[in-house]
Amino acid sequence: MKYRKLGKSGISVSEIGFGAWTIGMDWWNKKIDDDEAIRMLKKAYDLGINFYETADIYGKGKSERLLAQAFKDVHNDDIIYSTKWGYDIYNAEQIGHNELPQKHNPEFLHHALQQSMNRLHVDHIDVYSLHNPKMTAILDDRLFESLDSLIKAGKIRSHGVALGPAIGWEEEGLIALQKRNITCLQTVYNILEQDPARSFFDQARLNEVGLLVRVPDASGVLTGKVNEKTVFDKNDHRNTRKRDWILKAIRKVEKLKPLSDSNGWDITQLAIKFILSQKVVSVVLPTVVDMEEIEMFAQMSDGKYLTNSELSQITELYNNSFFV
Repeated sequence: MKYRKLGKSGISVSEIGFGAWTIGMDWWNKKIDDDEAIRMLKKAYDLGINFYETADIYGKGKSERLLAQAFKDVHNDDIIYSTKWGYDIYNAEQIGHNELPQKHNPEFLHHALQQSMNRLHVDHIDVYSLHNPKMTAILDDRLFESLDSLIKAGKIRSHGVALGPAIGWEEEGLIALQKRNITCLQTVYNILEQDPARSFFDQARLNEVGLLVRVPDASGVLTGKVNEKTVFDKNDHRNTRKRDWILKAIRKVEKLKPLSDSNGWDITQLAIKFILSQKVVSVVLPTVVDMEEIEMFAQMSDGKYLTNSELSQITELYNNSFFV
């Protein structure tokens, strides 16, 4: 496992992180029981993964509690906890995939932080990010002053912004990069869906902000789990992916195979190594639902990535509507 610095924080993070949303929720058409979740977390740690990305909303704290249980005998300095806040999980009930009310304000911040620390059994959070914040939160000076004060108080080591929940949110991301003292910015980025993430690269480099990349496999298309016959269950969050999008994505993958073959990689390896070839990226967060996937993704962090020439080739193809 290779490691990088998380932006200006100086925190050392594994290139492959563990997205702990899968162990707190069943939105991937697979429910992972608690014992299996703990085994997965311990396996990830044994493979060198030290970055664990979660949120208080994932199972109403379940994901955070499972992390604490899995790592109760591990020294806190060896684990980097990245959690998110902003949804009112305490006074509202989530029905299906409907979004809960948000409370991105200083008062709720302190309450949510203390609750996450209690669940994780820690006295500080390494990375504390706004979860899917609207523009009003990004523009709230008082909120970010409160976050900066929490760093000075030792309650958090750094803070960030997790954009979402899907492709877009470009303006929110750019303003957060330009005006806020964030350590990281989480966004969707993969070889088939490179925008708007590419618009963040220059500003992130300038302000020493590390990118956290989710959906690196384009919802399973780049792992082969999704094909032309795939029909997503109603409870699967990917059911927003229309059949036409899936068919086009599969055709695009076929056009990428010569590049992956020339390196002796499969398409999944190309997908992850493409992202890790971008130095502004700190952590890739693949969706993992079993031990085999953890091992597979962990092995891809080996320092053997795309050359500048190969990256330019992909950029040229992408810019010239090669994937249309």
